Amino acid sequence: MFKSLLLWLLALIITVGSSVFQRFTGPTYPVSGNKTINNIQFEYNLPRSHSTSRDCMISLKILNKKDANILAFLEWKRYKLNEEWKINEMKYENGTFTSYLPKQPSAGKLEYSLKINLDNRIFYIPDENVIIRFKNDVPHYFLIPHIIFIFLGMFFSTRAGLEYFNQKNFKKFLVPTLIFLILGGLIFGPIVQKFAFDAYWTGIPFGYDLTDNKTFLAVVLWLIPVFYRNKPEKLSKSVIVAAITTFIVFLIPHSLFGSELDYTTNKKINEF
Repeated sequence: MFKSLLLWLLALIITVGSSVFQRFTGPTYPVSGNKTINNIQFEYNLPRSHSTSRDCMISLKILNKKDANILAFLEWKRYKLNEEWKINEMKYENGTFTSYLPKQPSAGKLEYSLKINLDNRIFYIPDENVIIRFKNDVPHYFLIPHIIFIFLGMFFSTRAGLEYFNQKNFKKFLVPTLIFLILGGLIFGPIVQKFAFDAYWTGIPFGYDLTDNKTFLAVVLWLIPVFYRNKPEKLSKSVIVAAITTFIVFLIPHSLFGSELDYTTNKKINEF
């Protein structure tokens, strides 16, 4: 009993840890940090994902403003287009520079950076340009179940794999794992994507969206143990393979190689 509870706790820790890792390493997580220029500290938290319903505010804080002549500019252009950079002078108020990126169509991307004019010397924050993608708003009553079911699918998948170190009673984990993965990835996942990017599915066989493809792979791998549920030796091996592979693929950052708008054709470019 104690060993089983310990494995449930370990499965929870692994699932939460992998979810945090996926979130922090993904292409939608903000670029943040501090940069000191001539003893003046700047703090930034630059978004890489935003709603199509409104312009995106970009801000830059000065933590220890001194008597210096400081101007800040927001430079941006549409991603992958050979066009002139737009330059917005940022407004300064109460220790913070602010400006706005114009909202874009669903899956549209902008490339931007901050240019600092400090005593007539030019500096850039951050060191590399930031890419931001816009998406339509998704109703919470679809988004929340999607997140919960995907989390539970990963949780039960991990617990099934850890059962190798217990009584090897794999059967009881097969149905919950498969149901949660299907609900989260193949039912609510496409609904969420339809709202966000106007496409239900951009993975195999229609495109190379890694989020869709890794979900599809996880479901297929868990169908194999279900098929071998009455063959103990093959069941054990197939569960271990499915659990380990599911863990690895869910470490892949969310939205990697996701929907992207081609401004020249006004079409998504992540589809075959």
